[in-house]
Amino acid sequence: MKTILVTGGTVFVSRYIAEYYVGQGMEVYVLNRNTKEQSGGVKLIQADRHNLGNALQDIHFDVVIDTAYNAADVNALLDGLNSYGEYILISSSAVYPESGIQPFQEKERLGVNKFWGKYGTDKIEAENALLSRNPKAYVLRPPYLYGKLNNVYREAFVFDCALSDRKFYLPKDGSMKMQFFHVEDLCKFIDVILEKKPAEHIYNVGNKEAISIRRWAELCYAAVGKTVEFVNVFDDTEQRNYFPFYDYEYYLDVRKQHEMMPEEKDIAEGLKEALVWYKDNMDKVMKKPLMEYIDQTLVE
Repeated sequence: MKTILVTGGTVFVSRYIAEYYVGQGMEVYVLNRNTKEQSGGVKLIQADRHNLGNALQDIHFDVVIDTAYNAADVNALLDGLNSYGEYILISSSAVYPESGIQPFQEKERLGVNKFWGKYGTDKIEAENALLSRNPKAYVLRPPYLYGKLNNVYREAFVFDCALSDRKFYLPKDGSMKMQFFHVEDLCKFIDVILEKKPAEHIYNVGNKEAISIRRWAELCYAAVGKTVEFVNVFDDTEQRNYFPFYDYEYYLDVRKQHEMMPEEKDIAEGLKEALVWYKDNMDKVMKKPLMEYIDQTLVE
């Protein structure tokens, strides 16, 4: 049984990771300020990561799984740890500049991406801080994560449209592609990393194939048991006002991941699982007024 430290552990990705490893029979500690409901089976270390004191000094962690946002987050945690084995940072595909060569490879230069801004550059600094102090640490760069516990208003927005029997307002012809990755597959790849301890330490992670936004919306409606009716929006309306993603198509090269872990969750199945969770947890999603904008601006 491994002893695992998960930073955060109360919202979407970090919460899913914590619950996943509890389910695997691991001893899972979560580090947070205890301002949100804790998952069952975890051991809480109540502290601010920037004011840890001796909170982590008496525990050896076989694995640290960190969702740090910036270099200060990483350095504070490293300073507070006394003894640990593997360190895995959940970074982001936001580290790649939109002007780079796609599909983005791990060796691609990093830089400012106009769509992600400071979030992306902060993740770059977090990666650099970690690898400068622990070159053997692992960095994972996912695209759009989805699945159970997702508190971001993405698939949940489309579910709401389907549940309300609404038409779906689709940017342009709907051909823009997006790359997703189920949060369970993220955990399974962490398992692979821990088992194989590969020589490479930075990995893009994601589904092997991108999917058009039209197909994604169709699958979200299908999960609800509905057939979508589209209204295409061809004017210059700001896409994020009525659709939960930027007008930005990008794709990661995930060949290294798939060489080590060929299987991935079928996106249709993943969306069905997400819907089951969402129906019982609608209050846990950070909703945006997309429908209100559509009704006030786009509906004729």
